[in-house]
Amino acid sequence: MPTIVCFGPGPKFKGGISNYNTSLAKTLDKNPENEVHIVSWTNQYPSIIPREFVDKSSHSDFLEGTRVKVKYITNYNNPFSWKETAKYIASLNPEKVIFQWAISIQGIPMGAISKWLKRLSDAEVIFDLHFVVQKEGSTIDERLTKRGIKHADTYITHAYKTVDELKALYPNRAFVVNETGERSPSDATTVIKLFHPVYDLYESDPDFDTEAFKKELGLKKHVFLFFGFIRKYKGLHNTIRAFKKVTDERDDVSLLICGEEFWATLDTSKLTTKIKRGLFAVAQKLFLKNKDSEQDYRPLKLIEELGLEKSTVVKNEFIPNEDVHKYFQVSDCSVLYYLTATPSGVESLTYNFELPILATSVGHFPETIKDGFNGYLAKDQDIDSMAEQMLKFIEKPLPKENVRKSAENMSWENYVTAILYDHSD
Repeated sequence: MPTIVCFGPGPKFKGGISNYNTSLAKTLDKNPENEVHIVSWTNQYPSIIPREFVDKSSHSDFLEGTRVKVKYITNYNNPFSWKETAKYIASLNPEKVIFQWAISIQGIPMGAISKWLKRLSDAEVIFDLHFVVQKEGSTIDERLTKRGIKHADTYITHAYKTVDELKALYPNRAFVVNETGERSPSDATTVIKLFHPVYDLYESDPDFDTEAFKKELGLKKHVFLFFGFIRKYKGLHNTIRAFKKVTDERDDVSLLICGEEFWATLDTSKLTTKIKRGLFAVAQKLFLKNKDSEQDYRPLKLIEELGLEKSTVVKNEFIPNEDVHKYFQVSDCSVLYYLTATPSGVESLTYNFELPILATSVGHFPETIKDGFNGYLAKDQDIDSMAEQMLKFIEKPLPKENVRKSAENMSWENYVTAILYDHSD
């Protein structure tokens, strides 16, 4: 029975990477011959980061009915736990260890764990790269990334843009790129270009009364959805400004915003929060390239400034897993007017509910969103273009069948098949 370890945040944590790691483990577990373990952080980040990362809202258990074993062991702030993590993983005698790489600040512990693991185990070390070049950008991101992911035997990327960034990061390293999962027989490092699979953790409820919920929320006929953590790179400020232009032309539209402000999850009146915010602000000024602290990003203020209170509905909170379907089922499309983009969990989640996507033509979006088929693409940083796509979607809605067709090859089963590629096939 092959043992496979998925290293990354366990299901008790908020966010897309936790969902991703859990989905991967669940899919691997479907094969009765596999023994699957999630080895997780207990604390993913330096203690000075002023944010609550644990999901205290959800009641559903994504791993219910599976054989997946979860071990919370790795504390970012305790280097002794890093070696204990490597020893624990090695003790499982795994065939493959899949690391979820999603933020450069984890480069030191993850680099150390993977380095020790190479000494203690014969397992294939795989790094699943959600990014190489950090969205926010700091002066030490490249150094931390280079250190964090260098011990991989195999890399997985979700876009060719990430492949190019990986090659630029290690210009003297030979890479072989494919989409099948075949491992390189030479000294060259294999890069498997895959995709962000469509989440299977959430599903529509056919008995859900969408019209009643729409009425309860006060939504109008056409509903545009912004879902997920409110981060600056996701461009909610541009979405709100574009939506204002739409309301100037129509009075039957609503913007539904669901998600918590990323840096506003702690009680700011507490002394501990004030200390963390102060220390973190200093760190950001030292390391951020543009010196722009995201702690002060408050795009929701635009709603009142632009007089959009009657056409905007805001759920400024973390949406519990069991309630996610409600907000997608009352929406007509998902709006991802991002400033920068790597394959997105929200994009995958949207496909899960078969909703078209309105996105900016940045990052990988032109690879996955076919303009006029499963979504519409707006020009980057062009508010008029964004508003035009929103109006076009109302006038020329896109059928769910198109979304279903465009996502049919992006299954977790296809993804896992590439990871577990058998040379004898």
